[in-house]
Amino acid sequence: MDIKGTVAWTELQTSDPEAAGRFYTALIGWEARVQDMGEAGPYTLFSKDGKEIAGMMALPPGTPDNVPSHWMSYLGVADIDAATAKVPDLGGSVVAQPFDIPGVGRMSVITDPTGAVVSLFQGTDQSGG
Repeated sequence: MDIKGTVAWTELQTSDPEAAGRFYTALIGWEARVQDMGEAGPYTLFSKDGKEIAGMMALPPGTPDNVPSHWMSYLGVADIDAATAKVPDLGGSVVAQPFDIPGVGRMSVITDPTGAVVSLFQGTDQSGG
């Protein structure tokens, strides 16, 4: 599946993954599977009808106290480095330069001109991106 130009993934970063997992599985009927991501810690994959649809992780260590639990959307792009480089010229800001997610792809974090935060994502061939 080609994810370029689409919302490729959505992910919850939360202060309490256990409580959030119980909430979303009961509210929406998602199934949850926790995967060990090594140094990154546990990562929960939510699925519906056997299809993975979202992820969840604890807020990363060092996250400022004023950053609440939040959902992040990942927009699929063909070239993460080129797309991220365009952001300042278009009035946005780069929060995190492109970096690798081993076995998955590359991502960056940006804000649009209004301050809304979103991630850009370029998947590996195996991930559909």
